[in-house]
Amino acid sequence: MAVSAGGTLAARALVATLAATSASARPPDRSRLVAKRAAEGRNYGRGKNVDGGTGRALSGQGYRAAVRGDAEDGAGRRVKKEMSSPRERLGLTPEARQEMGGAASLGGGLLLPDFLTGGEVGGSGGPTADGYFDGNSDEGSALRGGGGDGDSDQSSSRRRLANQLTGCCETYSAYSAEDLCGSYGEDCQSGEQPSHDSGDDDCAQDGLSFIGVSFSVNTASGNPYSYQLCDQFPMENIIDRDYDYVMSMDEDGWLVGGGYKQFDYSGKMPYIDSSHTELLRVGSMDTDLGGTSIGQVIQAMSEVELPPLSIFPEYLKGGGGHNSGDGDDEGAPSGDITLVVSVVEVYYDNANYDEYSIFLDNLFQAFGDAGGGSCMDDDDTDPHVSMSRGVKFKSSWHQEQYMYEANLEVAVWQAMYPKGVVIGTKGYASFPPGRGGKKQYVGYGNLYFFFDRANITTAFSTYRDMTDDEKYYATLYTDTDVSSYYASTTTIGFDYSGSGDQGDWEHNPYSWKATSAMHDMTDGWELPPNCEQEGESFFGIPLSTKAGSKLQSTTTFQSQFDFEMLVDRNYTYIQSFGTNHGWLIGELFDNGAGSIVDKDTAHIPIFYIGTTNVDMGGMSLSDILKIAKNIDFGTLYIKPAFVFQDEFGHVKLQFEMDPSSAMAYLYDALCKELGIAWNYDSPYNDLGVYTSCAMHAAGDRAKYGCGPEGENSGGFCPQLTLGYKVRFQSEDHAAAFLNRANGYVDYWRGLYPSGVAVGTEKFCPDGGCLGLYLNRYDLYQVFKPDLGGSWVEYHGASMAPTYSPAPTWSGGCSEPHNYHLDKCFRKRSSSRPKLSVMAWDSLGIVGQFSILLVSFMALTLSVSIFLARARKRKRKGESYIGFFFRDLNRKKRKKKKLRRKKKHKSLGNKDLEEDMLSKSHRSSSRRSRSSAKSRSKSATRRRSKSRSRRERELDQGEDDEKSRRSRRSTSRSKSTRSRSRSRRDKSSERRRDRDEGSDGGEGGESSTPRTQLV
Repeated sequence: MAVSAGGTLAARALVATLAATSASARPPDRSRLVAKRAAEGRNYGRGKNVDGGTGRALSGQGYRAAVRGDAEDGAGRRVKKEMSSPRERLGLTPEARQEMGGAASLGGGLLLPDFLTGGEVGGSGGPTADGYFDGNSDEGSALRGGGGDGDSDQSSSRRRLANQLTGCCETYSAYSAEDLCGSYGEDCQSGEQPSHDSGDDDCAQDGLSFIGVSFSVNTASGNPYSYQLCDQFPMENIIDRDYDYVMSMDEDGWLVGGGYKQFDYSGKMPYIDSSHTELLRVGSMDTDLGGTSIGQVIQAMSEVELPPLSIFPEYLKGGGGHNSGDGDDEGAPSGDITLVVSVVEVYYDNANYDEYSIFLDNLFQAFGDAGGGSCMDDDDTDPHVSMSRGVKFKSSWHQEQYMYEANLEVAVWQAMYPKGVVIGTKGYASFPPGRGGKKQYVGYGNLYFFFDRANITTAFSTYRDMTDDEKYYATLYTDTDVSSYYASTTTIGFDYSGSGDQGDWEHNPYSWKATSAMHDMTDGWELPPNCEQEGESFFGIPLSTKAGSKLQSTTTFQSQFDFEMLVDRNYTYIQSFGTNHGWLIGELFDNGAGSIVDKDTAHIPIFYIGTTNVDMGGMSLSDILKIAKNIDFGTLYIKPAFVFQDEFGHVKLQFEMDPSSAMAYLYDALCKELGIAWNYDSPYNDLGVYTSCAMHAAGDRAKYGCGPEGENSGGFCPQLTLGYKVRFQSEDHAAAFLNRANGYVDYWRGLYPSGVAVGTEKFCPDGGCLGLYLNRYDLYQVFKPDLGGSWVEYHGASMAPTYSPAPTWSGGCSEPHNYHLDKCFRKRSSSRPKLSVMAWDSLGIVGQFSILLVSFMALTLSVSIFLARARKRKRKGESYIGFFFRDLNRKKRKKKKLRRKKKHKSLGNKDLEEDMLSKSHRSSSRRSRSSAKSRSKSATRRRSKSRSRRERELDQGEDDEKSRRSRRSTSRSKSTRSRSRSRRDKSSERRRDRDEGSDGGEGGESSTPRTQLV
């Protein structure tokens, strides 16, 4: 039957939609098989979940235990059957095992070196005739922690494993780390790796410590903790932070221009600005390995006179470094970007030698007198500033444009400083950073001792001040307008070509492949189509720990593995590292190599998401969280396989790739929902948000990954990177190191035969959690398996998630664990809104602004009145604050006087009223009592007024306008004395009248009533 093209496309679209609507990261469900067998009556009364014919469970824990048992039995039989052929190919002959030196077996073909066991291993089992251990022997029972019959103990182990939600990696349980190394296509025996290094016989450890000039700047787009030590060169003007020309770089990004702040779209390491130029490589700081101690460095620097050195910018160049893609049409070439500078020869006081040469001669002599080690360089280095490494441009045209613009900026600097400039600043800083040290004035012309490129330990100042010319140029950029230099410099007068030229080329995004996820982190990414910016964010399993000997701020994420057993802290086997990073599982603060002191960043990356910049083709962080919270994945089990060194020289711990594990199902789900559209496969998720910058294809699956069970064509290969570009002392040392490390891996493989879900009592106590990393340094959010919830782990902080479809703990919003969820937060906070908040909101923007404006005007008016009053009345030399408190005390005294005056006035009114109501028919005795009372009150008023007059005179002496206040006081005093005499005269008249009335009363005459006029 013919079908139209439109109908075919519609049918395909419908099928693709239906197939992608539910992306689950859980193993397949057997409920349909159980229902079918129950409908057919095949349970025979033995339970709904048991096959009556075989007695085996159909689903659940019993079914998984039976499957594990079958896998273990099958693996043992396959190993015994096939070992005769592969063992010669993989170097597994009994003679090869004997050469390893008395390795003891843990059973099942697992070996444990003598240095771990002391020459003995528990159990009575032994090897078979051909030199290999039988998985069914008593040794196998000893592996599972019990004695007695091996079969019964093996069954017990199966029952114990069945109690776990899931497991992994049963197929190759009988393989040792050395066996698996060959099956994965790696070499863990010969030590023939590309990063070996042999140096001076007297120097057993190469180091990175040095003395140099710092060009660090603090910018708005960079790390806020970066030093501001260079006011002369705006280094941010010669970097491409917006990715206009650059496609990708290594994980450190730009080393100049201010560093990187946290939550940067690129996901680069949040380091401070570490731009510098080396003048002397001190090297190792371990005196036992040929190094020089910090005390010797300080002693040597204190014995020499440091002049203010002038630095001249020469040109900016590319090339060097990795040069990946050279001669390869599939990838863009990469290299380093470097700013070449020079130290100007200054002849001070008409000397025969320039100051810099004299300083170097004296410095080498001082280091010799201080006992400097053999690892120190015998000559000064070529001055240059390393700006970035592993840089890949979008095309040769983009590279040329960047080089032109950056060198045009350098040309402006040359115009501003024709004879160089002394580097420095007027600000203050503390050395070393973050140590609570006291800030000191930086000044100009300093040299610094860098323990590592990100850690300035000590600053050394100059012995003389700058000349007038040196001071003028040192402050030119900050104290004057330099726009004229930029306007007048339109051409480049120096040659900057010939570095890193590889002809015409252009990055082909369609050459991207799924294996690009297996990336060298010290080089730039190959970006897929429609992605304009790289990114380092990824999903992974946290494995870092916190130890007292490491400079860390994170918590412990797992307690199952101690990766210290896999590194070489004492430099017994290794010589140095090819980058500024040391061991990535945490570097010691006083490490002799001078590696950057990082916290433990151990993790297993699973899925690289890329940039979080939506405008550049990425996916926002909030959308990533929304999707991750809805992925139903099982408990993530991991199992170490072997330690090896890859083609780039990185030392890694490989974990088994099991395509049927929960981790594999999670990878498949992430590819279905977040992978890029590739090879006619498109992603799908319920939110409809996608990214073009993920390093995994939508059609990629775990079964395409690495290892014997994969096809080595995909991006799934769980690995832990221990160190970048590790350089061993020799091939023999490399082989010995790998043999030692894999001995510990064999121990772990025996300890966790079915893998382990990592975690601690405080972090993911049930184990098997997934983490979202912003970069290798910052774990942002953690997700529990089985949709068990998530929390923010960033710097130990906690905040409400941006997306919460429903409570993740039983009990709903009444459960305290669910309080942080958006739904519960709104429900709890909006139940009883405050009336004050409602009233304020009801005013609206205009009303709220009006109230704030009136309040501000009232405040300013009050302040103005106070200032005007203070200018008139404050004493000479008295402060405004002193006047304010004195004025408050004076007002308190005045209030007390007013209260007393009002009281006295009310009493006087009562006397007047009694006098007005006096009648002739009142008895003389009553008038006598009234007169006595009046006399008493009059005397009281006189005393009160006398006290008031004295208090007023005291207050009047405190004011500046003494004459005016004195006249006013005198007038009031006269008036008061006049009223007092009048009242005294009237009182005398009343007494005389009473006396006369008494006499008249005796003669039968009555007195005439008196009337007082007011």
